[in-house]
Amino acid sequence: MATSPVKEFLVTYVMPKKCYEEIFVNFHLHVPCLRFVLNRSAGFWMLLDTFLAQLPQLLKILWRGSADGLSLPSVLLQLYAFSCPVLYAMANSVPLFAWAERLFTLAQTAAIVFLILRYRGDTLRGMLFLLAYSGVMFLLGSYAAAAVVSVIQASSLAALIGSKVLQAGTNYCNGHTGQLSTLSVLLTWAGSLGVVFVSLQEAGSSWATLSQLLSACLSCVILAQVLCYRSSTPSEKKSE
Repeated sequence: MATSPVKEFLVTYVMPKKCYEEIFVNFHLHVPCLRFVLNRSAGFWMLLDTFLAQLPQLLKILWRGSADGLSLPSVLLQLYAFSCPVLYAMANSVPLFAWAERLFTLAQTAAIVFLILRYRGDTLRGMLFLLAYSGVMFLLGSYAAAAVVSVIQASSLAALIGSKVLQAGTNYCNGHTGQLSTLSVLLTWAGSLGVVFVSLQEAGSSWATLSQLLSACLSCVILAQVLCYRSSTPSEKKSE
């Protein structure tokens, strides 16, 4: 008897065959299998967040020719937060294949910073920023003391939380989200929930888990703003 495409997909990518039979054949909500599926789903969304969350935002800015509504300090804090694991990997000589996806995200975020400055009429400042940022990353990754790199790595989550606070505040003050990408926000929201779920599984209730939970809550706030302000546009707010 031929295997159905749905079963083949689920058994190949989502769950073992035993779990498929428990859930879909025996109709038994087997707790270890459900936990396995949730962990696999959380990892999938975390991977999408790492690889693709910044790409829709970058493409939307390029397509619209505007970065209106994006908070530059927020994106700079994002860039710092994404730089921390890259610096840590460079300083500890971690093989490139283990952190190449972080470098991809970093390049996208740096490009967004440049485009924000570019569309605000500061192209030269944007180019100088990229040069200075590349130089600082090289120097820190090559010559920074291990203790300094560890402190930088530990501060990445705080920077990410600060970034979300600033963007949420900007959205509230503007009364719209401008060119903020709904898909990027959605991917970040799903990825942050995945991080919280995995953190609860591994560390239980801890300071790091609470920080991740705060970050996820802020992602929910920004997602709600995107959905609520969808009918509002910058031109409408200016006319008012």
